[in-house]
Amino acid sequence: MGRGASREPRFITGAVDPRGYPPPGPPEIAFAGRSNVGKSSLINALLRRRKLVRVSSTPGHTRQINFFAVEGDRLRFVDLPGYGFAKVPRRVKAGWRRMVEDYLTRRETLAGVVVIIDIRRDPGAEDFMLLDFLRAHHIPAVIAVTKADKLSGNQQATRLARLRPTLEPFDPRFVPFSAVSGLGRDQLWGRLRELAARVRGQ
Repeated sequence: MGRGASREPRFITGAVDPRGYPPPGPPEIAFAGRSNVGKSSLINALLRRRKLVRVSSTPGHTRQINFFAVEGDRLRFVDLPGYGFAKVPRRVKAGWRRMVEDYLTRRETLAGVVVIIDIRRDPGAEDFMLLDFLRAHHIPAVIAVTKADKLSGNQQATRLARLRPTLEPFDPRFVPFSAVSGLGRDQLWGRLRELAARVRGQ
């Protein structure tokens, strides 16, 4: 395998508990958000891949923790199950929550979590629950405000101004993002590299 191919992003494994995690290695960036918020599209856009992470029109599609090798496995992206899908049975929701909390609190190579918010909607109770959980456990959070392409420039500015007082206490440098236009891609990558560098420097 050539050097270029070895650096291609690739799926490593999916897991429902720590026994299925890959062995700890490079820093990991986790991605979390409400079901159908555009999480898979955001990850694919960051990696300039169209189908590495499956994009589903059915909320609640991701039911395990999926690990991806990035940059020749110098970094890993971790796709967490979406939350807030009303049609998922309560016992399934509880299982997802335990699965995610186990990962967030026990994974020693976790560098931070990208929390994804739809620019068209105010954050909900479960978004705040996640952000409060991350802050309580001293886990760095980067907020990506996605689907910015769905709004005009003036509408984007209005929505971001409305969201700013709500989001800045958790991330004063939150990133407006569009998987379609590429808005915020470089800025978000910069934030992720900062997080990874902290883990490598420990």
